[in-house]
Amino acid sequence: MIKLVNVNKYYGDLHVLKDVSLEVEEGEKLVIIGPSGSGKSTTVRCMNFLEVPSSGHVYIDGKELTVKNRTKMIREYESMVFQSFNLYPHLNVLQNLTIAPVKLFKKSKKEAENLAMHYLEVVGLKEKAHVYPTTLSGGQQQRIAIARALCSQSKIILFDEPTSALDPETIQEVLDVMVKLAKESNITMVVVTHEMGFARQVADRVVFMADGQIVESGTPEHFFTDPKNERVKQFLGKILKH
Repeated sequence: MIKLVNVNKYYGDLHVLKDVSLEVEEGEKLVIIGPSGSGKSTTVRCMNFLEVPSSGHVYIDGKELTVKNRTKMIREYESMVFQSFNLYPHLNVLQNLTIAPVKLFKKSKKEAENLAMHYLEVVGLKEKAHVYPTTLSGGQQQRIAIARALCSQSKIILFDEPTSALDPETIQEVLDVMVKLAKESNITMVVVTHEMGFARQVADRVVFMADGQIVESGTPEHFFTDPKNERVKQFLGKILKH
């Protein structure tokens, strides 16, 4: 469903991604972990050309993603959930969820509202349909952002550290929604996260990145019980102690 071939990304002289090649199968739940500054978020953002690779190729469902076709391709295939929730503060929750289906996907207002209410139920926030985002907790706002991504009915959802801006108390409610989504849907999910419990529970495959490269890839069982790379062992040794 997603294929990266020798993707490089430079910011001036800084070489952030170094020949990254990666394939994600349809319906696969891929979790990308690694230290800060390893290129995880940049990799995910290259999957929808929020960051345009300096070189290399990105394919979505067999079609190459280009600067010219990216708007059409992203609308057709991908949604993204960010660290910050990016909800419109002047619109209520229902309006936030229906704006894209109506304006981009030409659904009727009624169709869009039915869709929105369905996905608000999925994330457990149906009763919040008519309130404004600023009245909600960070965890609730992120669950709304996930519902918004679902409303586009995309085959792929990219998650860029979706819990990193949240209070510890609200992280679990967002992870619970993501676990439910992973287990009950055939959506292809690529998740950048530091939440090792989530990676262990949900991932079909875990990729570890360091210094702009993929260092190791395998099942959660392999990663958390028998990693081969010394860099991975060090990282997990530190993070799993906390």
